[in-house]
Amino acid sequence: MNQKNTNRSGLGIMARLIVLVGPLLPFMVLAIALGVAGFLCATAITVLGGWSMLNVLGQEAPMSFILLFHFLVLAAVLRGFLRYGEQACNHFIAFKLLALVRDKVFAALRRLCPAKLEGRDRGDLIALITSDIELLEVFYAHTISPAAIALIMSVIMAVFIGSFHPLLGVVAAIAYVTIGLVLPFLISRSTGDAGRQFRAGAGALSGFVLDSLRGLREILQYRRGAQRLEDLDERTAALSDTEQKLKDAAARGMALTNTVILFFDLVMLLSAALLFQAGLVGFDGVLIPLVALMSSFGPVVALANLGSTLQNTLAAGGRVLDLLDEAPLVEEVEGKSPVSFSGGSCEHVTFSYGDETILSDLSLDVRKGEILGIIGPSGSGKSTLLRLLMRFWDVNHGSVKLSGTDVKDINTADLRQMEALVTQDTHLFHDSIANNLRIAKPDATQAELEDACRKASVHDFILSLPKGYDTPVGELGDTLSGGERQRLGLARAFLHGAPLLLLDEPTSNLDSLNEAVILKALKEEQGNRTVVLVSHRASTMGIAHRVCRVANGRMS
Repeated sequence: MNQKNTNRSGLGIMARLIVLVGPLLPFMVLAIALGVAGFLCATAITVLGGWSMLNVLGQEAPMSFILLFHFLVLAAVLRGFLRYGEQACNHFIAFKLLALVRDKVFAALRRLCPAKLEGRDRGDLIALITSDIELLEVFYAHTISPAAIALIMSVIMAVFIGSFHPLLGVVAAIAYVTIGLVLPFLISRSTGDAGRQFRAGAGALSGFVLDSLRGLREILQYRRGAQRLEDLDERTAALSDTEQKLKDAAARGMALTNTVILFFDLVMLLSAALLFQAGLVGFDGVLIPLVALMSSFGPVVALANLGSTLQNTLAAGGRVLDLLDEAPLVEEVEGKSPVSFSGGSCEHVTFSYGDETILSDLSLDVRKGEILGIIGPSGSGKSTLLRLLMRFWDVNHGSVKLSGTDVKDINTADLRQMEALVTQDTHLFHDSIANNLRIAKPDATQAELEDACRKASVHDFILSLPKGYDTPVGELGDTLSGGERQRLGLARAFLHGAPLLLLDEPTSNLDSLNEAVILKALKEEQGNRTVVLVSHRASTMGIAHRVCRVANGRMS
């Protein structure tokens, strides 16, 4: 993912992000209009003050002092309301688009999982989903409309100043272009890849912290806390160094911007003075262009200040776009005719994970209503076979079929409804037991929950808890034992009602008593469901109608 991000240009990232504004274009136009009007009012305050000074000095002014004062007060009052309106529109757009981007990111994660997300750094993904997306607020609220406002204001003010003399207008135009375009480009170039490095480093640090929290027991048990803290300090220091580069670039940029502003103020003063000396402009042609220029740098200065901060934002945007653009290994299927389960098969299946061949020319029949046991040494491909039946991956050669139809031609939603997979590690969300179970069937009644839990030999345990089915479980289910989590996973599969149950070591964390209850429930379900059972336990295989062995990627 990082490699892709490196190959993206800043303009390319901005163009992709701007396209998302389409549905909110009216609000963007309104924000730009309010922003231009607001900055014109801000500039008008100074210009009107200059004309008032001319009036007091007895010089020629376009209107009376009283009228100038009234307009000055009006401009000051309007400036506040217009600025508020501009910021309200910009942040409305930003937060709406952040919600849209989050929706697209979660859709992309759903599309990519599990094939593309297995092995991906979870902490890095969390950083992308949270802080990287949040950084896009800078782009949507403080970049798009300010850039348009700066362009429009620069044209208006260059024309206004040029109305006193064309040379003064040219000086103003050069000043605006230098500060609004040249300086941001130079400042951005000076940061190099620091923005991308910082975002990548932040993601890596997030992953390291998450990994440390999950392995806290092991760290304490083996007294690795000091070493882990040392590693954390090193990673934090490296990230701080990169952040300092960005801050140094921002500081240099601000200093350079202020210097250039002062330079062009002096150039304007000198140019106007020479024109006055030559009799080409009056005293108002010296004062008004000077104060107009000095008070109109706000929009272009905002762009100049983005030169350093925008690198960080574009790096975050690039990471988000990389995820959105990443092609899934398995495409979702829609629009096919519904298929009801009548059996399954693997026909001459070959599957490789990376460069390692897991299954080679494997064939297998799964008959409706049977309990099929699969045994074999660790790493022989038993769990992979179940995931191919779920179509988490597509096979390299051969085919996987359900009801005589290749799984590639079955609607993904129908496939998920047809199958239920229970792995050794059951994931539980930080929610109540009931809500964790209802993931499998959102409209399940309490009676259905209890029936599924009885089959999984976990009902009595749940009733022993203080709040029963409403008892919350900790994040990742850490408040429960491995066996309790596994039984809840089985209950969830029973509740799902899928005609094909795929069980990967479903009793590995259970004692013999609970195992016997669950095996009895599976035996009773055989008329309604087909079960493919992977296990090392001989007692578990005792309920199977057939037992097949996988060795060296082949079935025997």
